[in-house]
Amino acid sequence: MSKYEPLWKYLQDSGSSTLKLTYSEVETVLGFPIDHSFLNAKKEAAVFGYTVGKISMKEKHVTFHKGEKHDG
Repeated sequence: MSKYEPLWKYLQDSGSSTLKLTYSEVETVLGFPIDHSFLNAKKEAAVFGYTVGKISMKEKHVTFHKGEKHDG
């Protein structure tokens, strides 16, 4: 089990087609601070029907999309 699995399950349970979460919200779901390993783990979201879209370092948020890959 990946340490990010709680996040992927959270997305799946939300049922939203697009979900924009702040870093703080992601960290609350996970129970630990996100770091660069998140960039390597983001492909795991596909198993749960989601892709990781935009990761904004400036605005400190991550956008997730249900289904196929979205850019931006």
